[in-house]
Amino acid sequence: MTTIMTFDPEALPKVLQIYLEISQYPTLAPVIRERMRAELFARGIISPGDFEQEVKHKAMLSQAREGLTDPLTEEPEGIWQDRVAHYRDNLTDFYFAHNLPHTLFERIVRDVLARRVPPDDIFLSFNPELAPWSILFDRGEAYEKLASPERSRVEHHLREITVVLIKGLISDQLAFVGIAKHLFSIADLKFILSRRIGRGKIGGKAAGMLLAWKILTLAAKEDEPLAGAPLSESMSTRGSVILPESYFIGTDVFYDFMALNNLFHLNDQKYKAREEIEDDYPQVRRAFIGGRFLDRVVDGLREVLEKIGNRALIVRSSSLLEDNFGTSFAGKYDSFFLPNQGTPRENLQDLLFAITRVYASVFSPDALFYRQQMGLLDYDERMAILLQEVQGQRHGDYFFPTLAGVAFSHNPFRWTSKIRREDGFLRLVCGLGTRAVERVAHDYPRMVALSHPQLRPEVGLAEIKRYSQRYADVIDLGHNEFRTMPVSDLLNMEFPSARLLVSVDHGDYLQAPLAYEPALSPDDLVLTFDNLLTRTRFVSQMKEILKKLSAYFGVHVDVEFTASIEQSYPEPGFCIHLLQCRPQARQDDTQVVELPTTVAEKDILFTADRLVPQGRVQNIRYVVFVDPRAYAQIPDEAARLQVARVVGWVNQALDEKSFVLMGPGRWGSNNPELGVKVTYADIYKTAMLIEIGLSDGDTAPEASYGTHFFQDLVEAKIYPLAVYPDQGAIRFNWDFFRSSPNVLSDLVPKAADFEHVVRVIDVPAVAKHKMLEVVMDDETNQALGYLRRYSD
Repeated sequence: MTTIMTFDPEALPKVLQIYLEISQYPTLAPVIRERMRAELFARGIISPGDFEQEVKHKAMLSQAREGLTDPLTEEPEGIWQDRVAHYRDNLTDFYFAHNLPHTLFERIVRDVLARRVPPDDIFLSFNPELAPWSILFDRGEAYEKLASPERSRVEHHLREITVVLIKGLISDQLAFVGIAKHLFSIADLKFILSRRIGRGKIGGKAAGMLLAWKILTLAAKEDEPLAGAPLSESMSTRGSVILPESYFIGTDVFYDFMALNNLFHLNDQKYKAREEIEDDYPQVRRAFIGGRFLDRVVDGLREVLEKIGNRALIVRSSSLLEDNFGTSFAGKYDSFFLPNQGTPRENLQDLLFAITRVYASVFSPDALFYRQQMGLLDYDERMAILLQEVQGQRHGDYFFPTLAGVAFSHNPFRWTSKIRREDGFLRLVCGLGTRAVERVAHDYPRMVALSHPQLRPEVGLAEIKRYSQRYADVIDLGHNEFRTMPVSDLLNMEFPSARLLVSVDHGDYLQAPLAYEPALSPDDLVLTFDNLLTRTRFVSQMKEILKKLSAYFGVHVDVEFTASIEQSYPEPGFCIHLLQCRPQARQDDTQVVELPTTVAEKDILFTADRLVPQGRVQNIRYVVFVDPRAYAQIPDEAARLQVARVVGWVNQALDEKSFVLMGPGRWGSNNPELGVKVTYADIYKTAMLIEIGLSDGDTAPEASYGTHFFQDLVEAKIYPLAVYPDQGAIRFNWDFFRSSPNVLSDLVPKAADFEHVVRVIDVPAVAKHKMLEVVMDDETNQALGYLRRYSD
């Protein structure tokens, strides 16, 4: 006699899975379970007699539990038979789940379903929303293989299956699904599943990247179904646009991690007061960093590292909310480069450590305040992870891409009226793209208007040299670390394609290298990208990419990329590595504005004539002015960081869009010496951010356009403007900003110690009930900030 098995708690998930799947077929469940029992009996798992004996035994035990002292007389025959049928079903599920593979169960279900479909008819005999994915993939693949006209008869069923899989595997954002359902094939989705570690969706950043690649590979024939190249080729086939080798950690791994490390109590952080969130975050990070993962997740990551070998990785956030229409979350969550040059054990530990740091950033103050402002605080935010092989080439001990940057299909500003907005623009660097998307110290990317790449925002030779890239971010393979290097240590005339990247500094003019000149010193080279932008197809290729993506997305997009230059004849070719694609938030630059011509001199507070956006800001009551001179005299970094905190307090105290911020240098820079190191949480209520650039020192504003910081400004409807008070014919009323009464301590008493640096001016109280208005006209590249009396 077969021994009766006792209940095994470890088998519960398997049993529950089968129970839930069978429950989707209420009328077919008896047939399915009959087939399951036949397999159990035929394979000798248990004999029919022993099975029925156990069924009866458990049914009798249940009678006793329910208080029947004389079951034979107290329970009618019909109820007894229902009780026996209940335990027969339960034991069928239990024995099958515990002893036989789930694939056999799926085969049984498919066979049963197939018998219900007449051979001359094709329809879905199950609900795709409830069916196991294995059935969806099998049925979807079968439909895709059909020839016309059979394929046309099931196209709507195939679309339904595709949508269910997209929503479960990639994203359930309706705007994304509406595009993706026409482009992703079942094979694509199966490939994504094969690259996923753990369960859950792969998140917004991964979703946008994959969708963009499918769009860019669409065949010319619009009537071909699913005409894009398969994703399985995207990471191995060299072409004009490719994806990096990528893997995905599903969102459910984040939940498992929080459960395993007892972190669910942190979910209420988002409902705390701002200062409490900020004060708690260091402790929250410590709770996350270095936490434990489920063994199966660790095993999956170990396999990924074995496949990748010693190639560098980047660990990127890919939350459910990232890169959606209207909410980009640009720069809100962390990403980390891993050189991956240690032992297998060291590389695995570095990878796990990086993932926990990304997880911790879900609870960062900046992310939580952003969610609050976007009305997403109550959303169940979960973090997926995108693992990508870093793109680039090895140069000695350093690894970096020749080109990297961010490309926008719509140009939000023009430094000359010749520039066409619809052609877009680039922020371009040599090396890793970090310097293109962040405002960094002592360095500048090349700003490129794709309609006129030869027209620079800089005026004159001195500015071109000053605003050129001087440093590059690289991976130091020898020291297994991320490093920032002087460009002069990396580039010389021996560098591949150097003639496309650099110009030669002759003192009073710049000139593209005339020929191969190995004797030129790196100190004589300026990274201008001039030949690249004017003598190759790079610009036209980027324009084509952006136009196609924005057409399919239905909105303007921005794309993060790297690019390699391939030697070919008669001109070089380019391979674009697609890293990210998201809908582009944008300000209203279509409004018609005209600068007033009758403003009294005493009412003019400032003018600007460089990099002016389009728009008008009215009824400004307060000016929050960080005095450049006083800020420069602050002796230490901690005090400068406190200035950013004071700005954040003022931001909280004032009514939304009733004030403008003004101050020195590059706001949002990683280096507090160059400008006030604010984040989104410190500025989101302001109507404008006006950066003041002075000639002395190296704190002149660098256009934030295209950075993560700029994305924050646009999404918060904040106008950026740079003012250079000591250049040209610019007017700037220093006396108004420095001598007007300061109401800082009235608004924020705890900030009184910083009154000498941060001034809050109540404009109507100073200007006899006039308010500040700022008019910006990008056609003439002129802006005017002046005092105006508004009629009630």
